Amino acid sequence: MASLHPHAGDPVFDLHLGGKMETVSTVALHGPDELSLAYTPGVARVCEAIAADPSMTQHYTWVPNTVAIVTDGTAVLGLGDIGPAAAMPVMEGKAVLFKQFGGVDAVPICLDTTDVEEIIETVVRLAPSFGGVNLEDISAPRCFEIEARLKERLDIPVFHDDQHGTAVVALAALTNALRLTGRDAATVRVVVQGAGAAGVAVARILLEAGVRDIVVLDRRGVLTSERSDLTEVKAALARDTADTFGRRGDLAEVMVGADVYIGVSGGQVPEEVVASMAADAIIFGLANPTPEVHPDLAHKYARVVATGRSDFPNQINNVLAFPGIFRGAFDVHATAITEGMKVAAATALAELVGDDLREDLVIPSPFDPRVPGAVRSAVAEAARRDGVARR
Repeated sequence: MASLHPHAGDPVFDLHLGGKMETVSTVALHGPDELSLAYTPGVARVCEAIAADPSMTQHYTWVPNTVAIVTDGTAVLGLGDIGPAAAMPVMEGKAVLFKQFGGVDAVPICLDTTDVEEIIETVVRLAPSFGGVNLEDISAPRCFEIEARLKERLDIPVFHDDQHGTAVVALAALTNALRLTGRDAATVRVVVQGAGAAGVAVARILLEAGVRDIVVLDRRGVLTSERSDLTEVKAALARDTADTFGRRGDLAEVMVGADVYIGVSGGQVPEEVVASMAADAIIFGLANPTPEVHPDLAHKYARVVATGRSDFPNQINNVLAFPGIFRGAFDVHATAITEGMKVAAATALAELVGDDLREDLVIPSPFDPRVPGAVRSAVAEAARRDGVARR
C-alpha cells in the first residue's frame, strides 16, 4: 500500500506513512486468565482501590509517566498558524522524542480552538489522565497566559517547551561560551532579538542565572518602560532588563560593544551590525531554517557560534532538555517545574561538555547517552530543594 500514497518515493513522506507512533501493551494477553486480570473482572478491584484513594493512580496506571502534548497549531515550527490537523506530525514527533530520550509516554492532542478560555478549560478537564502537560506551538502572547493559568489550576507539571526548552539549552551553551571566552555572567552584555515565547523565556532564565545587563528587542526596538505599546509580559520584562542599565534604541545601537547576541526572531542582522560587537563575541542565531546571522558571517566576528540547525556545530536543540526535565519531574512526582529545576537542567547539560570544551563544542549532542540521565537527576534534586517533590 505504501506505493499508493500521493508522495510515494519521498523518504520523508514514506517515513510518515501511517504515523510515527502506536500503542503497545505492557502486559501479555495469551488466554482467558490473563484477560480476566487485565480487564474484567480483575480490573474492577483496581478501580475500586483508586476510587477509595485517588493517589493509587501513581501505582496502578500509566498516568504518572504520561504527558499530554497540547497544541492549537498556531505557531508550528517556522510554518506559523497551520491549524491543528497539520500540526499533528510535529506532535507525533515530539511524542517519539519523549519516549526515545526520556522514557516518557506522550499523547499528542491537537485542539480545534484558539480561544484561551477554551484551551485552558479543555486541558484542565483532560488533566486527570496525565502526569504532566507539555504546551507546544501555541502563539504568543496567548501562550504566556495559558501556561500561567494552567499552572495555577493544576498540581502537575505544566511546561511550554517553545519557551523553556529553548531557554534551558541556550543557557547551557552560553554558560560554556562564557567560560571559554573568559567572561562572567554578572558583567556580560547580552542582546536578545525577539520578544515572543522563546525570547522572553531566554531573557528570564538568563536573569535567573545571574546575567544582569540584558536588552530584549521586538520589531519596534528595545523593550523599555518608555514604550506605551507593550503587553503586560513585555512591560514586566522591560523593567527587569533594559531599564536596569538605561538601554534604549534599535538593534544597531545596542549591538555596539555587546558580548552576546541571541536571535529568536527570524530576522536578519546586517554585517556591519555584527561587526560592531565586542571582540571574541558569542552569537546564537536560533531561527530555523535561516539563522539571524548565518554561521559563515558570524565566524568572521565571533569566537563562539551556535544555531538551531543540525548541520552546524553547537545546535541549540530542545530535545536536550524536555525529555529529561519531565523524566526528573515524574521521578519525584513533582507538582510543578520551577525556575530552579530549569537552571539545574542547564547546569547539568553544560557540565557534560567538561574538558572537551572548545569553540565548536559548547553543548553536548542530543545523542550523547549521558544527557537524559544527567538532566533527570539534576531536575529531581532541584525539585526536592524547591519543595515541589511529593516523593
